[in-house]
Amino acid sequence: MSPSRRHTPMARILRTAVSLLALTALATGCGPGGKGPDERKSTMNMQQGADRVDVILQETLAAAKPELLWNHGPATDAGCTKGVAGAATGTGSAKRMISILTIVSQQRRGALLGVIERDWKGRGYVIKSVRADPEMPAIYAETPDGYILTAKVGGEGQFFLQGATPCLTDHPVQDPATKPNTPVRNVPFPPRPDTQDEFWSATTPLPSDSPTP
Repeated sequence: MSPSRRHTPMARILRTAVSLLALTALATGCGPGGKGPDERKSTMNMQQGADRVDVILQETLAAAKPELLWNHGPATDAGCTKGVAGAATGTGSAKRMISILTIVSQQRRGALLGVIERDWKGRGYVIKSVRADPEMPAIYAETPDGYILTAKVGGEGQFFLQGATPCLTDHPVQDPATKPNTPVRNVPFPPRPDTQDEFWSATTPLPSDSPTP
């Protein structure tokens, strides 16, 4: 073997170190606290992304007939970091939440989740996973441009809709401008569902061949 092709122990160590660094760079994601939505190449900032989440959640609500009563949940945002040391990236992710205040009976939870899932699929969103829990089911989805969506049932059968942006250019984020269709409850979060609906609150199961309104 010629001297130029000889692999010394030091050369092998250097090659191994470079390979490990490359793998670390590929595996590093972006999100609040090093976790969460991946960083996407986008010209949008966090406020614009939060506005888009508001639109997506309103489109989701509009798919449910009869109309659901709702109010805003906490709106949060956090900077995106990467690496073991959590280095700042100049980007951040914003999250929105909607609390459903219509009482959705256990017999009608599946119908509402089905409406939401069909709406998301119809818009080209990918269903990432489904939590088939009889008490607290949930659906997790992602839009083609990296927005993370969740529809889930919490305590006392309460529905929540959530949306989070990918990592976007850092920018102050205002509270949602969309107006709820029910008054704010002056109670600790979350305010529990308190409004009956002839369809969503009914305790009779839907026939398997009955279409959801």
